Amino acid sequence: MKVAILSFYSGILDRGVEAFVYELSNRLVSFGYRITVYQTGPAMKGSKYKTVTVPIKVHFSSEGLLAAGINQVKDILAGREFAVKSLALIDPDTQIIIPTNNRWQGILSKFWATRHHAKMIISGHGGPGIDERIALWSFPDVFVPLSNFQRDWARAANPFLKRLIKIPNGVDVEKFSLKTKPLEIDLPRPIVLCVGAMWPWMKRQDLLIKAMGQLSSGSLLLVGDGEGKGLLQKLGNTHLKGRFKIISLPYDQMPKVYTACDVFTYPTSSWEAFGIVLLEAMASGLPVVANDDPIRREIVGDAGLFVDPTNTAAYARVLEKALNTNWGDKPRRQAAKFSWDKIAKQYDLCFHFVA
Repeated sequence: MKVAILSFYSGILDRGVEAFVYELSNRLVSFGYRITVYQTGPAMKGSKYKTVTVPIKVHFSSEGLLAAGINQVKDILAGREFAVKSLALIDPDTQIIIPTNNRWQGILSKFWATRHHAKMIISGHGGPGIDERIALWSFPDVFVPLSNFQRDWARAANPFLKRLIKIPNGVDVEKFSLKTKPLEIDLPRPIVLCVGAMWPWMKRQDLLIKAMGQLSSGSLLLVGDGEGKGLLQKLGNTHLKGRFKIISLPYDQMPKVYTACDVFTYPTSSWEAFGIVLLEAMASGLPVVANDDPIRREIVGDAGLFVDPTNTAAYARVLEKALNTNWGDKPRRQAAKFSWDKIAKQYDLCFHFVA
């Protein structure tokens, strides 16, 4: 079966959607699928699937909220160009098409699928919001919510959509494990880790910095990049002098980061669709302190604690509690429920259901 996947940022950025495309595609190839990924960047190291690079400029370099807004508008326009060029390159006998970045991709992919008698599947990486509503009203043959909460939201957002099949994101439990040699980090222990794009208006690392500032010991390590990096660096230097760092590493180096730390925390906004980094942290044996919302509770289960990050004092107390608790193998056991091998089998069933 031929499957085409459109992933605008693959080969350029290493985030949740890009990890989804890489990990799922590699496993589907082993099932006998002929996978082609259309992306703006070069082929990713270790990819077993066919990569077609569609050279479109990606905008993400400037600092600040205004720059982030301008870059988003530019990328919406670039996304349309990417979708048009990618769709023109897809083999007409492709049976399944998966647009991963919504908006223009979903709308134009639906036209392509209808014309070529193919099926369109959309996985809900955008989270509840305008992008997801556009995806739902493009009437994919299957919409794949990543959580029970998102499934219920999608049903209400488009009650006329026929097929919703919940499949969460996954994690490679061999790549992310306790066996990985830790990265050497020049920070006082214990170390609290947060991984994600430097977008405090969504990921809310600023709330984490303020909470960590209330603890008398322990350090904070932020890993990622983005338009808010400068702002977060200044805030960290103010609240956590000598106990704070921001670093950015290639994705294949991330397992070493997790095993070098003691607790993982993720104060992201409630409307984020998932958070693969939560699974990576738990697979590496780290307990989690997460935003208290239905999606994060479904992912983390009993392998962590939950808090409203806007309550600085409460956030600090919960971080301290997580650091002082013996979590045993709870994080690893929770992560194992989301193994990419299990997730790939669910997509295999989904494909055969609609093909």
